[in-house]
Amino acid sequence: MPNDRADAPRRVSLQRRGPLLVEGPVEVELEDGTVVSSDRFRVALCMCRRSRTYPWCDTSHRRSRPGP
Repeated sequence: MPNDRADAPRRVSLQRRGPLLVEGPVEVELEDGTVVSSDRFRVALCMCRRSRTYPWCDTSHRRSRPGP
């Protein structure tokens, strides 16, 4: 459920082998100081750096997983 109040804490969900899910809207400051933003109610941030749309996750991590 997205945050309805501006002063409410943001919820961040960790996934073992996937993206970092953050309730939005969000601004992300990259290493070079560039700021990117999203007004979506939830965003997936890439943690493996394989995404072509970094810092947003494009599920590239799925292709690198070993099979079951």
